[in-house]
Amino acid sequence: MTPVDSVSVTQAPFGVLPDGQHVSVFTLTNRQGMQVKVLDFGAIISEIHVPDRNGVFADVVLGFEGIEPYLANGAFLGAVIGRFGNRIAAGRFHLDGKNYQLAVNNAPNHLHGGNQGFHQVMWQAQPFTRDDAVGLTFTRSSPHGEDGYPGKLDVTLVYELDNDNALSLRYHAVTDQATPVNLTNHSYFNLAGQGTILGHELTINADRYLPVDAGSIPTGELADVSGTPFDLRQNTVIGDSIALPHEQIRIGRGYDHNFVLNLTAGHGLNLAASVRDTQSGRVMQVYTQEPGIQFYSGNFLDGSQHGKHGPIAYRGALCLETQHFPDSPNQSHFPSTILRPGEVYQTQTVYRFSVG
Repeated sequence: MTPVDSVSVTQAPFGVLPDGQHVSVFTLTNRQGMQVKVLDFGAIISEIHVPDRNGVFADVVLGFEGIEPYLANGAFLGAVIGRFGNRIAAGRFHLDGKNYQLAVNNAPNHLHGGNQGFHQVMWQAQPFTRDDAVGLTFTRSSPHGEDGYPGKLDVTLVYELDNDNALSLRYHAVTDQATPVNLTNHSYFNLAGQGTILGHELTINADRYLPVDAGSIPTGELADVSGTPFDLRQNTVIGDSIALPHEQIRIGRGYDHNFVLNLTAGHGLNLAASVRDTQSGRVMQVYTQEPGIQFYSGNFLDGSQHGKHGPIAYRGALCLETQHFPDSPNQSHFPSTILRPGEVYQTQTVYRFSVG
C-alpha cells in the first residue's frame, strides 16, 4: 500500500448470517494508505493495515477471513462490547430497588454483555468521507430486557480514520430507564503482524490497578503499582514483566487487569497507554476519556482458533480496552456506570499509529 490521492470507503459482501441477513465489510482508506476494515456485524474491526519504519504495511489486529468464526466469537475479536464491558459478579446487580440477573456466560460471572451482547448483532452502517478523514456511523437500538438489562438503549458509534493514521472511536447512548452502560472495543493488537507480543514494549499511565479474586472480579482495592509487575509507567518489555513472580499474575494467568488511569483535569483525551514493536518500529498510542484501561495479554489464546494468518497463538496479541471499572454496579466507590433518562453517555478513544 502506498499513499493515495483521496480518502475512500468501499463496501463488499462478507457472508450471510443463519437468519439470512447479509454482512458487509467496509474498507476505510486514508491518504497515507492506511486501511481499516470493519464489519456491520458486531461493528467488528477485522483488519488494520499500518506501515513499519520502512513503509511496509502489515495487518496488526486478529480476525477471521469469513463470517462463520465470528458467530462463535468467544474471544470477542475486534468487536464492540456492550452493554457492559468486562465482568459483573455473578451476573447480578441491584438498581433503584430492583434486583437484576444477567446471563452467566463466564462462570460464575457475566462478561462483556452476555451471550448475545453488542458483538453478536447487526448494526446499521452509514459511511462518510471528508477531505481530512473517512469513517462509519453505526446505530442500533437495544430493547428493554436484552441480555437482562433494563431500559431501551439507543446507541451510536462513530469510527473515524484521519490522515494522521489515528483511528477514533466515539460512543454515544441514551436510555429510557436507568441501566448500566460501559462500552468499549475488544481489538487484539500485534504490531509485528505475527508471532507473539512478548517482545513488545508497553507503557500504561497508571499509578494504581485493581487486584482481582479467583473469578477475576476486583476485590475493591485500588492498589499501588510500585514494586510490582503492574508498574508499567515506563517502557517495559511485556515478556520480562509477565515472567515476574506475583500472585495477581498467577491468578490471571498473565495480565487481565484494569489499570486506574492518571487523568488530567477537564474532560479531554488522556494518553492512557503506548505500545511499540521494536523490530518493525510500529507504535500505537491509546488516548481516552475513560477512567480505566484493561490490559489483557492473550492468556487464553491457545492455537485452537484459525485466524486470517493461521492458528492464533498463545500470547499472540494484546488488548487495551478503555473502560469504566469491572463490576462497577456492585462497587459503589468505583466511578458510576449508571445511565439515567435525560442523561447522555458519551466517550471517545483514539488509537494513533506511528513509527519510532
